[in-house]
Amino acid sequence: MKKVKIILKKDVEGLGREGEIVTVKYGYAANYLIPRGFAILATESNIRHWQSIMEMRRRKLERLKEKAEELKKKLEKAKVVIPVKVGEEDKLYGSVTAKDIHERIKYDFPQVDRRDIMLEEPIKALGTYEVPVRLHPEVVASLRVEVVKEE
Repeated sequence: MKKVKIILKKDVEGLGREGEIVTVKYGYAANYLIPRGFAILATESNIRHWQSIMEMRRRKLERLKEKAEELKKKLEKAKVVIPVKVGEEDKLYGSVTAKDIHERIKYDFPQVDRRDIMLEEPIKALGTYEVPVRLHPEVVASLRVEVVKEE
C-alpha cells in the first residue's frame, strides 16, 4: 500500500489536529480526507502556505487574548447591582439569571455575550456573588454581582 503525507485542515478524530502533518494510506487521503476538505497534500509549497496561515491565526488569537485580558481587568473592577422584588423574610420573587446580569452589563460591556456568563444556577437570595465570565478560552473574569431589595 502506498502512503502519502498530508496536512490536516481540520481536526480528525483518531488521526490528528489541525495543522499537523501525518502519513496515511493513499486511498484514505484521495478518496476521503482531501475531497471532504479535511486535508491537503503535504507538498513544499502547501507546507509553506499552511505555516503562514497558522502564523496569522496565532497572531490573531494573541491579539484577542490581549483584548480579553484588558476587558477582564475592567470587569473585575466593576460591580453590578440588581434590584429585585422580595417577599417575607427577604425571599426573592423568582431568581436572578445570566440573562438578568447580561441586561445590566450589555451597555457598559457590549463585547460580553450572555452565553459567556457562567452562572451555574440562578441566584435565589440577596447578597454579593462572584460570577465567572468567559472572555476567551484561556481568560475567565470574575464579575461581582450584588442582589439587593428593590426600593
